Amino acid sequence: MLELKSCFKLKIDDKVLGAFRRALEIAKRMKALKEYENFFLALSGNYVEPGASGSLTRGKIEILPTGRNFYGVDPTALPTRAAWEIGVKTAEKLLAHYLEKHGKWPESVGHWLMSIDGYKADGEQLAQILYLLGVRPVWINNAVKEIEVIPLEELKRPRIDVCVRITGIVRDTLPNYADLIQKAVAKIIALDEPLEMNFVRKHYFEQLEKLSKLGISEEFAKCRVWGCKPGAYGAGVNYAVEASAWKSDEDLAKVWIHWSAYAYGDKFRGEFSPEALILNLKNVEVITRNQISDEHDLLNCCCHFSYQGGFYNAVKEIKGKEPEIVVVDTREMTNAEIREMKDEIERIVRAKLLNDRWIEEMKKHGYRGANEFSKKILHLYGWSATTKLVEDWVFDEIAENYVLNEEMKKFFVENNVYALEEIARRLVEAKERGLWKASEERLRRIREIYAEIEGILEEDLVGDVQGGEIRFLNSEDVEDWKQNLKELEKAFEVIK
Repeated sequence: MLELKSCFKLKIDDKVLGAFRRALEIAKRMKALKEYENFFLALSGNYVEPGASGSLTRGKIEILPTGRNFYGVDPTALPTRAAWEIGVKTAEKLLAHYLEKHGKWPESVGHWLMSIDGYKADGEQLAQILYLLGVRPVWINNAVKEIEVIPLEELKRPRIDVCVRITGIVRDTLPNYADLIQKAVAKIIALDEPLEMNFVRKHYFEQLEKLSKLGISEEFAKCRVWGCKPGAYGAGVNYAVEASAWKSDEDLAKVWIHWSAYAYGDKFRGEFSPEALILNLKNVEVITRNQISDEHDLLNCCCHFSYQGGFYNAVKEIKGKEPEIVVVDTREMTNAEIREMKDEIERIVRAKLLNDRWIEEMKKHGYRGANEFSKKILHLYGWSATTKLVEDWVFDEIAENYVLNEEMKKFFVENNVYALEEIARRLVEAKERGLWKASEERLRRIREIYAEIEGILEEDLVGDVQGGEIRFLNSEDVEDWKQNLKELEKAFEVIK
């Protein structure tokens, strides 16, 4: 019997033991939950023990037990070791996607970097950026203390340049992001490597020459992190699109650059240099961001088309050709994938705007549900304005399901006729701008319904309201706006 047992004795390796220990630790933390007790302690004004926040689904078990007075994040711990592994894998997939499609390495990758990367993903996109540059973090007691260069022999590819557009919240709450990236860039520029294997160094010398001729500090040739003016937030493109305050793609490009030309990181604290940003944009060949969860999607908020769509449009106008625009989908960390933006737009449209079950659930919310329809369709229009990636069939289906559907029209009139007015107006605007090749019959029907809506709203419409007659404006029509863009106009002409 003893011999039989020894024959079937299992060899348990360290990984299996580690998994069991991890599971036991999670179970222990789950048992320590004190949701109710701590809720009443807080109501009574008593002390509630602090604890970390974050996403349990991304392996952050230190947020357990919940019910604590949670804090946001420790910026010095980002990226975490787990996030670094995901960042490396997604960077490799991004490069493989581009290499397969174009037969060459991208010389520069444009990133829209949101604060959600730090607060929910532990720095996965930051890790991706660092790995593209060819550096890795050095952790001491789980804090990132230094940046270490990865040798080319280990990297087995060129060092890829980056152009990072951070949000105002990243600037204000995660300043180490910009500092880490800029420190990495400085190290990479200083390496004695062939320019064809170090695109960061290659672009630095090109930009240094051009900026020197313009009398601009050579430090700006090193800058790769850009944001809006200190104290400001956003990329501006959403305001222009929503107000119909643009006549050409160049107008939107200038708005995005004007809002984004402030340098950050290490030696930079919001210095304005549109010339240096434009030189960065000239090298960008693919624009990306990470999608970590379906809690948010690209139609949820105007920021998505304003930042990333505006980024794409600005690069297209500067280079005179279209760059790639993709999403790095890390919703399933073990199966991350690269998805082109057109496919991502259509995925969200099918999952929500054209999904009968989703529509019916939204209608249950009355006024708020109607507003959700209107908001998402406005943002869809924003993606069309900035990228031209919304196909005719999408607008056709939106028109048929939301404006020309009698049952839906009745819902809007009873709950929120303003939402129907917004949807109909954006469809007409898409047609007038050439973003949608609508049939004349379909457009006629939409205009008839729009006339009905104006009749309903006649008493409420006061002041400067565009209504069905859409007027397109740009900086030439508004003197203050024209004056604000003078410095940018000069930089645009000199560099472009």
